Amino acid sequence: MRNFLGVIFIVLSSTVSFAQTQLEYKLKKNAVFTVKQNAEQIITQELDGASHILTNKINGVLEFKVLEVRDTTYMIALKFKDLNLNMTSSIQGELMDIHAQEVDESNMQSKIFNSLLNRPVEIILNKTGDILEVKGGDSLVVKMAEASGLEDEFSLNMMKKSLQKEFGSEALSNSYKQMTFIYPKKKVQVGNTWKNQYSGKLQADNIWTLKAITANSANITGTAAVTMNVVEAGTTMKLTGTQKSDITTNAITGFIKEMNVEGVSKGSSTMTQMGDQEIPTTIQSSITYELIPNLNEPINN
Repeated sequence: MRNFLGVIFIVLSSTVSFAQTQLEYKLKKNAVFTVKQNAEQIITQELDGASHILTNKINGVLEFKVLEVRDTTYMIALKFKDLNLNMTSSIQGELMDIHAQEVDESNMQSKIFNSLLNRPVEIILNKTGDILEVKGGDSLVVKMAEASGLEDEFSLNMMKKSLQKEFGSEALSNSYKQMTFIYPKKKVQVGNTWKNQYSGKLQADNIWTLKAITANSANITGTAAVTMNVVEAGTTMKLTGTQKSDITTNAITGFIKEMNVEGVSKGSSTMTQMGDQEIPTTIQSSITYELIPNLNEPINN
């Protein structure tokens, strides 16, 4: 009898351990998810034995509201509820300190980022988390440029081109895939791995692993080989490196509860005023996304 029960226990344990699960987004219309984002980027440039360190800090609050549920995709309204940016240089000191909710009419950057708040863009998200399309990013850029107060057409167009690189439809799509594009197309079990890729300024070739799953949550880790290719006015950066992710998701909705991403990339940068001289450059980055509780219940019609 004892042996028989032992065999039953082993069979049941094996069934639990090796059960396959379809990891995916399972969202309901009108569900709202509010996410707090914190990011820090440390850029170190070495030139003739001296270092220049540029530190960028960004934190904000994002709201995702499910507008429509389709067969294989979701239409979601994404908007910034809050956004704060701080940039400091080891040589020049503080370069920027913007709190978007606290608009300073005398500060062009403050007015631009204040205009970003509570203006939704629509994203089309498939069940793996791939963002297939973003609608409204380009009109958002126009609103931000107009908020600058610039009046001559040439300066306004230059401002639009600059903002397009960060807040245009394509830029927003590439930026937020890092947070959403984490699921496989096929069923997996604990220990299985799968791959995907996203591009943009940061291209990442990801390998994901399902580490654990319960009725309420799933733990997924990721490693990635990354390539950064940044071309800005007067500056270019070409770097390669690695990135590690640790994610806890809601097993029922598929939406993240918490996500931590750490990365290091090395390479070189050039500046127009320095000709073709390559400056050894390292970028260390840390990003966290955290679901804010008690704000994420579906709204009943």
